[in-house]
Amino acid sequence: MNAPPENEVCSICHGHFIAPCQANCSHWFCGNCIMLVWRHGSTLRPCKCPLCRRPISLLVPSEETVRVRNDATVSEVLHDVETYNRVFGGQSSSLVQRMQDLPFLLRRLLREIMDPRRTLPFVIRARVYIAMILSAIYIISPIDIIPEGVLGVIGLLDDLLIALVFFLYVAALYRSVLYFRHGGS
Repeated sequence: MNAPPENEVCSICHGHFIAPCQANCSHWFCGNCIMLVWRHGSTLRPCKCPLCRRPISLLVPSEETVRVRNDATVSEVLHDVETYNRVFGGQSSSLVQRMQDLPFLLRRLLREIMDPRRTLPFVIRARVYIAMILSAIYIISPIDIIPEGVLGVIGLLDDLLIALVFFLYVAALYRSVLYFRHGGS
């Protein structure tokens, strides 16, 4: 089916479907509703279908949802569904995928650092702060692997590379925290 049955409603919000998505178990949900179910559970595991409890490893948006991609709400839901499918759809964890996951992990980490009710383990916080300080010292210092004074703009590449490595390192640390926090082995 390319769209949910007309006489059905979302089993999570009990309202008419908004940006409907079909799970691999064939049940339909509002895209935002199933993403909320996923976010309020373990974000490192596929969520389970609220109806049949089968793990959801793939979410397929309806054709109508894809057609109205220009709507801001639908666009955000589709982006979330694509992220979910990338993480749980069996694709490899390549550098490109890690870079695509970087904004998600960093935003979540920033929210967690700013939220006084949530705490990161001290060791993780210390590693993040040490990495941040060392990266900042390298970027600010006049001593570079590729000097800006000699090569101009091209000399900024090493600084950008250090910043990218820092962000990837912090994201990997935070991913491990999430993994272990939510029952990973």
